Amino acid sequence: MIEILTLTANPAVDVSTAVERVIDTHKLRCDTASRYPGGGGINVARVIQRLDGAQAHCRALYLAGGVTGELLEQLLAAERVDSRRLHIAGETRENFSVKERSTGREFRFVLPGAPVEAAEWVSAMEACDALVPAPRYLVMSGSLPPGVPARAYADLAQRAHARGTRVALDTSGAPLALALEAGVYLVKPSLGELAGLAGRPLADEAAQLAAAREIVARRRAEIVALTLGDRGALLVSAQETIRVKALPVSVSSAIGAGDSFLAGLVVALRRGDGLAAAARLAQAAASATLLTSGTALCDAAQVQRFYDAGRPVY
Repeated sequence: MIEILTLTANPAVDVSTAVERVIDTHKLRCDTASRYPGGGGINVARVIQRLDGAQAHCRALYLAGGVTGELLEQLLAAERVDSRRLHIAGETRENFSVKERSTGREFRFVLPGAPVEAAEWVSAMEACDALVPAPRYLVMSGSLPPGVPARAYADLAQRAHARGTRVALDTSGAPLALALEAGVYLVKPSLGELAGLAGRPLADEAAQLAAAREIVARRRAEIVALTLGDRGALLVSAQETIRVKALPVSVSSAIGAGDSFLAGLVVALRRGDGLAAAARLAQAAASATLLTSGTALCDAAQVQRFYDAGRPVY
């Protein structure tokens, strides 16, 4: 029985390396590259597998094609992630990140996704509907590729809600706004995304809380998890307001930290933990991911150490 289904419409193979300094017009001799499965829902599933293993009953559903799609499938199998690939005609993209050793800065290069045909997207919707019984959670995370309509997540949210599935959403732009109109269980915006939804700048915590509470009051989401980078996070529901302070860690890479935060939330909520405990696990997972390079993501033992010793939420 699949309890958590993650959907990645626009996955990638993430390639990461390092150089001493990034200089234009010069050949830059890079370190040996590392390759990891990439894309929002895939990263969420990778972290869920590490935190909860087979107990989570989590499956990653994704659309992928070409040689890169084959590599993505192999990388997921190597991590023992329960996954199902839906084949598309286009070539799955690669994303590229470079760590500048002399400064610690990280440069990210994100390529456009392969176009997805209408019939290919229909196959994704049908795959979600085909799970019996319906999963308890559907995590829709990441951008939509060319060819997929902006209201695709909204349509999936409506279909999931009709089957009693809780939807967790992490995307941006029109797909985010349209899916919230349909209604979701949990949404994880960044500050910029929340400001875009509110239509105004959110310069302080009072303004941020007001914008999050508007979403909850209008029943667009039951939980708003606003991530604030090195300032932590704010979680808002109809009953609770929770502030999460960031842990003081030495950042190797911030890639995948938001996905790890969402994974920690979903793992804890699936277990039946309260929102405060879920926030602590999310904080621990994101912090552990910051310690790793590229999209290696978090180590489960380190997550547990951070969880046990983490700053209390309030």
